[in-house]
Amino acid sequence: MGKIKKKIFKGDMGIWIIILLLSIYSMLAVYSASSQLAYREAGGNTTFYLIRQAVMLMIGAATILVVHNIPYKYFSRASVFLWYLAIGLLVFTLFFGINVNEARRWIMLPGGITFQTSDFAKVALIMYIARNLAIKEEEVNTWKGCFKKLYFPILLTVGLILPANLSTAILLFGTTMLLIFFSNLKFKYFAAMIGASLVLGILFFGAVKTFKHVGRFETWNNRIENFTNKTDKEENIQEKHSKIAIAKGGLFGLGPGKSNQRNILPHPYSDYIFAIIIEEYGLIFGAIPLIVLYLYLFMRVRRIVKNTNRKFGAYIVSGLAALIVLQAFSNMAVTTNVIPVTGQPLPMVSYGGTSIIFMGMALGIILSVSREVEEMKDAKKSQGMEDDIPNAEIENADSEVIEPDEKVLEESLNLVINTKENEES
Repeated sequence: MGKIKKKIFKGDMGIWIIILLLSIYSMLAVYSASSQLAYREAGGNTTFYLIRQAVMLMIGAATILVVHNIPYKYFSRASVFLWYLAIGLLVFTLFFGINVNEARRWIMLPGGITFQTSDFAKVALIMYIARNLAIKEEEVNTWKGCFKKLYFPILLTVGLILPANLSTAILLFGTTMLLIFFSNLKFKYFAAMIGASLVLGILFFGAVKTFKHVGRFETWNNRIENFTNKTDKEENIQEKHSKIAIAKGGLFGLGPGKSNQRNILPHPYSDYIFAIIIEEYGLIFGAIPLIVLYLYLFMRVRRIVKNTNRKFGAYIVSGLAALIVLQAFSNMAVTTNVIPVTGQPLPMVSYGGTSIIFMGMALGIILSVSREVEEMKDAKKSQGMEDDIPNAEIENADSEVIEPDEKVLEESLNLVINTKENEES
């Protein structure tokens, strides 16, 4: 049984356990939080959204299983195509996407399936930036290369996401900047990108405040003003009932399915699912375990980065893990009223479709890197070598690890022996 599990679930077993536990939380929370939605949209069938979420989680798990069996070096070559595809989809969405509340975030696929292109763009951009940092290290450490290979792709992607989804644009920009900061890029180039971003940010903020009644600018202004001027304005419904849910949950919660605020909070099954989890399971069984799971994911990824011997592998797992963890804490921060409303789902927990699939893709890539790390360690163990992979010079993403030829080694050894014998004679 253990061997079968190892053959199917390869890579870091700790990450597989995290995925399982997050999925369990998702099923329990979505079933409870979607009850009002079920009466409104599914004729009172309370299991409709539970079944749908179970199907999406299975599709997400299938995505992880498929992706984690692909050698991660192929993602380096594929990242260029995926990024260009993401840009094309974002442009299409911007002009022809489904318009909801003056925001075009989705496109309609055959069969009535909606597809949120920003979910795909997040993963594609991080893969592309990781590739450029890994195999174009010399080029990006120039003024031209830095802005052409790193800053321009980030600005283009974020700029296309921003009109419809400001929070995702900010999250993605922050994640990529964090990845670049911990790379081998010279600090002066990173500082230049941050400086340019501050100027652009000030100009954008000025435009939002000046044209506050234009399109999405009004929504963003209202969210910022509601958050910063609490003494002058009444709390909005999200803030108020999210706090009530957390207060009612206390340490141990009201119990599964006993949430009251799920009937009042907007989107309790996605944006505010963390509040429902706290209300029903409390801090002890709800909030703290979830926080620990995301932090534990970060710790497992640190171990993978330490043991991988290729720069691309280190960069891509760092970037994707940072995206997942930052998005998780962004959702939690909104629920606890630490930051303004963002609309970010809780990764692998919130009710959703494309978000689960592309988070599955991200986790699959992380597991692909960890799988090759584990295979290298097993190979070294079988050869009686050290258990830990040496911190040798890290290979580039597209380079192959060249195994020594046994015949060459044998000839070299014979040459050394013969030379030694001649010296003695």
